[in-house]
Amino acid sequence: MLLQNTEQGLYCQAGGFHVDPWQGVEVAVVTHAHSDHARPGSRLYLTEAGGEAVLRERLGPNARIQTLRYGERLSRDGVALSLHPAGHILGSAQVRIEHRGEVCVVSGDYKLENDGTCQPFEPVPCQTFVTESTFGLPIYHWRPQADVFGEIHDWWRENQARTRTSVVFCYALGKAQRLLHGLSADCGPIILHGTIERYLPAYRAAGVVFPQTTMADSETVKLAAGRSLVLAPVSAMNSPWLRRFGDISTGFASGWMQIRGTRRRRSLDRGFVLSDHADWQGILSTIEMTGAETVWVTHGYTHPLARWLRERGQKAEALETRFLEELPEETPSPPPGGSA
Repeated sequence: MLLQNTEQGLYCQAGGFHVDPWQGVEVAVVTHAHSDHARPGSRLYLTEAGGEAVLRERLGPNARIQTLRYGERLSRDGVALSLHPAGHILGSAQVRIEHRGEVCVVSGDYKLENDGTCQPFEPVPCQTFVTESTFGLPIYHWRPQADVFGEIHDWWRENQARTRTSVVFCYALGKAQRLLHGLSADCGPIILHGTIERYLPAYRAAGVVFPQTTMADSETVKLAAGRSLVLAPVSAMNSPWLRRFGDISTGFASGWMQIRGTRRRRSLDRGFVLSDHADWQGILSTIEMTGAETVWVTHGYTHPLARWLRERGQKAEALETRFLEELPEETPSPPPGGSA
């Protein structure tokens, strides 16, 4: 087998590299910059060129990072390595590994719907496919993102009619930029938490267009009170920072909002089902498009998905992962994986 699951994570012995290792290694091929995939301590990181800036934000200025463009091939000891769009966040990539006629693809995290903030997903034919399963149950089914943004804008206007500031909690890297790209400044002022602002330069450099925004300083908050929409990380929930906005209505954008009770447990006013991962049907469609003979399932509902595939004649195996969720508080009790 070209790949093996070790104490450090997935390892290609023939090429001498790990993919999304759980701890520092000699060579780490990183699918994307979320911290459950990009861990510190490796001597060399290989990532897609468009994601270099966000990965450096994650790992710090001293990290040694080498880049490849999508589709560009690198040979390591006779192993052909290339990166292909995963559609998850800026620079997210599937890792294609070929050696002596055997092809494996490690998906990282992926979604099929093009959100306009990163290169759209492309299926990659292979014999062995390593898929995430963050939302690998039939209950997870995503509506078109245009419908979700319509809900957000309607809610924002309803709050303005009540002179309440709208606050949407979201993951700071990936989800926040997707939300911002889809929001209309015609509805009112958009205010950002500083944690979200730090990632915008990399997206702008990649050509992603955002509406005008402002930082949440005292003067901005005062002038926009009751009219603005605020994007904030989950860590800002119930924080002193949040109290500066006065009368607010809260929402949360995540695939976990598909679960009844998640919103109630968070004491949120609204839940918007918007995920940067494939839903159940998206996972199954992707597996079919790859033509893979063997499927390894990781990051999420590993055992239910692997069992479902085996019952239908697919060779499938569940792989455990050491790191689960960038922000564990975002997830309800089901097995987590990725940034929701």
